[in-house]
Amino acid sequence: MFKGAGQHFLVDQRVLAGIVEFAELGPGDVVLEIGAGTGNLTRALSKHADKVIAIEKDPNLARQLNYTINTDNVEIIHADALKIEFPPFNKVVSNLPYQISSPITFKLFKYKFDFAILMYQHEFAKRIVAKPGTKDYSRLTVTTQYFAQTKLLFKVPKGAFKPQPAVNSAIVKLQIKKPPRGATDEEFFSQIVKAAFSHRRKKLKNTLLANLPIERENIEKLSPRLSEMRAENLTLAEFIELANTLHTTQA
Repeated sequence: MFKGAGQHFLVDQRVLAGIVEFAELGPGDVVLEIGAGTGNLTRALSKHADKVIAIEKDPNLARQLNYTINTDNVEIIHADALKIEFPPFNKVVSNLPYQISSPITFKLFKYKFDFAILMYQHEFAKRIVAKPGTKDYSRLTVTTQYFAQTKLLFKVPKGAFKPQPAVNSAIVKLQIKKPPRGATDEEFFSQIVKAAFSHRRKKLKNTLLANLPIERENIEKLSPRLSEMRAENLTLAEFIELANTLHTTQA
Protein backbone atom coordinates (compact mmCIF):
# COMPACT_ATOMS: atom_id res chain seq x y z
CA MET A 1 0.00 0.00 0.00
CA PHE A 2 1.20 3.51 -0.74
CA LYS A 3 0.39 6.74 1.01
CA GLY A 4 1.70 9.62 -1.08
CA ALA A 5 5.36 8.88 -1.75
CA GLY A 6 5.59 6.57 1.25
CA GLN A 7 5.13 2.82 1.21
CA HIS A 8 3.18 0.99 3.89
CA PHE A 9 3.65 -2.77 3.97
CA LEU A 10 1.21 -5.17 5.61
CA VAL A 11 3.08 -7.12 8.30
CA ASP A 12 0.40 -8.30 10.73
CA GLN A 13 0.24 -12.09 10.40
CA ARG A 14 -3.32 -12.27 11.73
CA VAL A 15 -4.54 -9.86 9.07
CA LEU A 16 -2.65 -11.74 6.36
CA ALA A 17 -4.18 -15.02 7.55
CA GLY A 18 -7.65 -13.44 7.59
CA ILE A 19 -7.29 -12.23 4.01
CA VAL A 20 -6.17 -15.66 2.83
CA GLU A 21 -9.03 -17.34 4.67
CA PHE A 22 -11.64 -15.11 3.03
CA ALA A 23 -10.05 -15.82 -0.37
CA GLU A 24 -11.13 -19.48 -0.04
CA LEU A 25 -8.20 -20.68 -2.12
CA GLY A 26 -7.82 -24.18 -3.45
CA PRO A 27 -6.78 -26.30 -6.44
CA GLY A 28 -7.24 -24.52 -9.74
CA ASP A 29 -7.28 -20.99 -8.31
CA VAL A 30 -5.19 -18.38 -10.15
CA VAL A 31 -4.87 -15.25 -8.02
CA LEU A 32 -4.13 -11.76 -9.30
CA GLU A 33 -2.30 -9.59 -6.77
CA ILE A 34 -1.88 -5.89 -7.54
CA GLY A 35 0.81 -4.02 -5.62
CA ALA A 36 2.80 -6.95 -4.24
CA GLY A 37 5.21 -4.73 -2.27
CA THR A 38 7.66 -6.81 -0.25
CA GLY A 39 5.71 -10.00 -0.91
CA ASN A 40 4.21 -10.76 2.51
CA LEU A 41 0.76 -11.40 1.05
CA THR A 42 2.25 -13.00 -2.05
CA ARG A 43 3.96 -15.69 0.01
CA ALA A 44 0.81 -16.37 2.03
CA LEU A 45 -1.28 -16.72 -1.13
CA SER A 46 1.24 -19.00 -2.83
CA LYS A 47 0.82 -21.61 -0.11
CA HIS A 48 -2.84 -22.14 -1.02
CA ALA A 49 -3.34 -21.21 -4.71
CA ASP A 50 -2.25 -22.99 -7.86
CA LYS A 51 -0.71 -19.76 -9.11
CA VAL A 52 -0.19 -16.17 -7.99
CA ILE A 53 0.33 -13.41 -10.54
CA ALA A 54 1.96 -10.59 -8.56
CA ILE A 55 2.13 -7.16 -10.25
CA GLU A 56 4.51 -4.57 -8.84
CA LYS A 57 5.24 -1.17 -10.40
CA ASP A 58 8.26 -0.19 -8.29
CA PRO A 59 11.42 -1.55 -9.98
CA ASN A 60 13.32 -2.02 -6.73
CA LEU A 61 10.48 -3.93 -5.11
CA ALA A 62 9.95 -6.04 -8.23
CA ARG A 63 13.66 -6.91 -8.25
CA GLN A 64 13.52 -7.80 -4.55
CA LEU A 65 10.49 -10.03 -5.15
CA ASN A 66 12.32 -11.92 -7.88
CA TYR A 67 15.24 -12.54 -5.52
CA THR A 68 13.27 -13.49 -2.43
CA ILE A 69 10.30 -15.46 -3.79
CA ASN A 70 11.49 -18.69 -5.30
CA THR A 71 8.31 -20.76 -5.50
CA ASP A 72 7.33 -22.09 -8.91
CA ASN A 73 3.71 -20.98 -8.64
CA VAL A 74 4.44 -17.23 -8.37
CA GLU A 75 4.84 -15.03 -11.47
CA ILE A 76 6.26 -11.56 -10.81
CA ILE A 77 5.27 -8.89 -13.34
CA HIS A 78 7.09 -5.56 -13.18
CA ALA A 79 4.50 -3.18 -14.65
CA ASP A 80 1.91 -0.48 -14.01
CA ALA A 81 -1.32 -2.38 -13.35
CA LEU A 82 -3.35 0.42 -14.91
CA LYS A 83 -1.51 0.13 -18.22
CA ILE A 84 -1.32 -3.61 -18.94
CA GLU A 85 -3.68 -6.38 -19.90
CA PHE A 86 -4.04 -8.88 -17.10
CA PRO A 87 -3.30 -12.57 -17.71
CA PRO A 88 -6.22 -14.96 -17.04
CA PHE A 89 -7.20 -15.23 -13.35
CA ASN A 90 -10.25 -16.25 -11.36
CA LYS A 91 -9.70 -14.38 -8.08
CA VAL A 92 -8.15 -11.07 -7.05
CA VAL A 93 -6.52 -10.65 -3.65
CA SER A 94 -4.68 -7.39 -3.16
CA ASN A 95 -3.46 -4.81 -0.71
CA LEU A 96 -4.15 -2.03 -3.21
CA PRO A 97 -2.17 1.18 -3.52
CA TYR A 98 -4.55 3.85 -2.20
CA GLN A 99 -4.08 6.24 -5.11
CA ILE A 100 -5.29 3.77 -7.72
CA SER A 101 -8.17 2.27 -5.73
CA SER A 102 -10.91 3.69 -7.93
CA PRO A 103 -9.43 3.20 -11.42
CA ILE A 104 -8.11 -0.30 -10.69
CA THR A 105 -11.47 -1.38 -9.26
CA PHE A 106 -13.29 -0.19 -12.39
CA LYS A 107 -10.65 -1.84 -14.59
CA LEU A 108 -11.23 -5.16 -12.85
CA PHE A 109 -14.90 -5.07 -13.85
CA LYS A 110 -13.82 -5.46 -17.49
CA TYR A 111 -12.56 -8.97 -16.71
CA LYS A 112 -14.33 -12.22 -15.94
CA PHE A 113 -13.51 -13.63 -12.50
CA ASP A 114 -15.25 -14.98 -9.39
CA PHE A 115 -14.57 -12.46 -6.65
CA ALA A 116 -12.04 -10.05 -5.19
CA ILE A 117 -10.74 -9.57 -1.65
CA LEU A 118 -9.33 -6.04 -1.60
CA MET A 119 -7.71 -3.75 0.94
CA TYR A 120 -8.92 -0.14 0.72
CA GLN A 121 -8.65 2.98 2.79
CA HIS A 122 -11.48 2.65 5.33
CA GLU A 123 -13.31 5.76 4.11
CA PHE A 124 -13.18 4.45 0.54
CA ALA A 125 -14.44 1.04 1.66
CA LYS A 126 -17.42 2.65 3.40
CA ARG A 127 -18.40 4.33 0.13
CA ILE A 128 -18.30 1.02 -1.73
CA VAL A 129 -20.73 -0.69 0.67
CA ALA A 130 -22.92 2.36 1.40
CA LYS A 131 -26.74 2.38 1.39
CA PRO A 132 -29.00 4.93 -0.36
CA GLY A 133 -29.68 8.03 1.70
CA THR A 134 -26.37 7.95 3.58
CA LYS A 135 -23.53 10.44 3.25
CA ASP A 136 -21.19 7.80 1.81
CA TYR A 137 -23.58 6.83 -1.01
CA SER A 138 -22.03 7.96 -4.29
CA ARG A 139 -21.32 7.28 -7.92
CA LEU A 140 -18.64 4.84 -6.74
CA THR A 141 -21.26 2.97 -4.70
CA VAL A 142 -23.78 2.58 -7.50
CA THR A 143 -21.24 1.67 -10.17
CA THR A 144 -19.48 -0.89 -7.97
CA GLN A 145 -22.72 -2.45 -6.76
CA TYR A 146 -23.94 -2.73 -10.34
CA PHE A 147 -21.10 -5.14 -11.08
CA ALA A 148 -20.66 -6.82 -7.70
CA GLN A 149 -22.24 -7.74 -4.40
CA THR A 150 -20.20 -5.80 -1.84
CA LYS A 151 -19.37 -6.65 1.76
CA LEU A 152 -17.01 -5.01 4.25
CA LEU A 153 -15.29 -7.97 5.92
CA PHE A 154 -13.19 -6.33 8.62
CA LYS A 155 -11.37 -3.15 9.55
CA VAL A 156 -7.56 -3.09 9.58
CA PRO A 157 -5.80 -0.81 12.11
CA LYS A 158 -2.82 1.38 11.27
CA GLY A 159 -0.56 -0.80 13.40
CA ALA A 160 -0.87 -3.68 10.92
CA PHE A 161 1.56 -1.84 8.62
CA LYS A 162 5.17 -0.72 8.65
CA PRO A 163 5.56 2.19 8.57
CA GLN A 164 2.11 3.05 9.85
CA PRO A 165 -0.17 4.97 7.48
CA ALA A 166 -2.16 8.01 8.60
CA VAL A 167 -5.51 6.28 8.13
CA ASN A 168 -7.22 2.98 8.88
CA SER A 169 -7.94 0.40 6.19
CA ALA A 170 -10.60 -2.22 5.56
CA ILE A 171 -10.99 -5.47 3.65
CA VAL A 172 -13.88 -5.64 1.17
CA LYS A 173 -15.24 -8.57 -0.79
CA LEU A 174 -16.56 -7.94 -4.31
CA GLN A 175 -18.58 -10.96 -5.47
CA ILE A 176 -18.94 -10.45 -9.21
CA LYS A 177 -22.49 -10.57 -10.57
CA LYS A 178 -23.02 -12.60 -13.70
CA PRO A 179 -24.65 -10.83 -16.68
CA PRO A 180 -27.33 -9.84 -17.38
CA ARG A 181 -27.20 -7.16 -14.68
CA GLY A 182 -30.19 -5.16 -15.88
CA ALA A 183 -29.03 -2.14 -17.87
CA THR A 184 -30.00 -2.12 -21.55
CA ASP A 185 -26.86 -0.13 -22.35
CA GLU A 186 -24.15 -0.20 -19.65
CA GLU A 187 -22.25 2.77 -21.07
CA PHE A 188 -25.42 4.87 -21.03
CA PHE A 189 -26.16 3.64 -17.50
CA SER A 190 -22.70 4.84 -16.39
CA GLN A 191 -23.34 8.26 -17.97
CA ILE A 192 -26.66 8.57 -16.15
CA VAL A 193 -25.09 7.69 -12.78
CA LYS A 194 -22.21 10.13 -13.32
CA ALA A 195 -24.56 12.95 -14.32
CA ALA A 196 -26.97 12.26 -11.47
CA PHE A 197 -24.26 12.52 -8.82
CA SER A 198 -22.78 15.71 -10.25
CA HIS A 199 -25.38 17.45 -8.05
CA ARG A 200 -26.51 14.71 -5.73
CA ARG A 201 -29.05 16.82 -3.81
CA LYS A 202 -30.81 18.35 -6.81
CA LYS A 203 -33.86 16.78 -8.38
CA LEU A 204 -32.91 14.31 -11.08
CA LYS A 205 -34.85 16.02 -13.86
CA ASN A 206 -32.84 19.23 -13.37
CA THR A 207 -29.49 17.50 -12.95
CA LEU A 208 -29.88 15.30 -16.03
CA LEU A 209 -31.02 18.19 -18.23
CA ALA A 210 -28.02 20.23 -17.13
CA ASN A 211 -25.43 17.49 -17.61
CA LEU A 212 -26.58 15.28 -20.49
CA PRO A 213 -27.74 15.88 -24.09
CA ILE A 214 -31.27 14.72 -23.27
CA GLU A 215 -34.39 16.43 -24.57
CA ARG A 216 -36.74 17.90 -21.98
CA GLU A 217 -39.66 16.02 -23.50
CA ASN A 218 -37.87 12.73 -22.77
CA ILE A 219 -37.21 13.74 -19.18
CA GLU A 220 -40.89 14.60 -18.84
CA LYS A 221 -41.79 11.04 -19.83
CA LEU A 222 -40.24 9.80 -16.61
CA SER A 223 -42.55 8.98 -13.76
CA PRO A 224 -42.72 11.75 -11.14
CA ARG A 225 -41.44 9.17 -8.67
CA LEU A 226 -38.11 9.14 -10.50
CA SER A 227 -37.83 12.65 -11.90
CA GLU A 228 -38.51 14.32 -8.56
CA MET A 229 -36.04 12.16 -6.62
CA ARG A 230 -32.43 12.97 -5.81
CA ALA A 231 -29.45 10.80 -6.76
CA GLU A 232 -28.48 10.22 -3.13
CA ASN A 233 -31.82 8.47 -2.50
CA LEU A 234 -32.12 6.24 -5.58
CA THR A 235 -31.52 2.52 -5.20
CA LEU A 236 -29.46 0.61 -7.74
CA ALA A 237 -32.66 -0.88 -9.18
CA GLU A 238 -34.10 2.62 -9.62
CA PHE A 239 -30.94 3.82 -11.36
CA ILE A 240 -31.25 0.88 -13.77
CA GLU A 241 -34.93 1.71 -14.35
CA LEU A 242 -34.06 5.37 -14.93
CA ALA A 243 -31.31 4.56 -17.44
CA ASN A 244 -33.39 2.01 -19.34
CA THR A 245 -36.37 4.36 -19.57
CA LEU A 246 -34.29 7.23 -20.92
CA HIS A 247 -32.37 4.93 -23.26
CA THR A 248 -35.69 3.84 -24.81
CA THR A 249 -36.89 7.40 -25.29
CA GLN A 250 -33.53 8.45 -26.77
CA ALA A 251 -33.56 5.66 -29.36
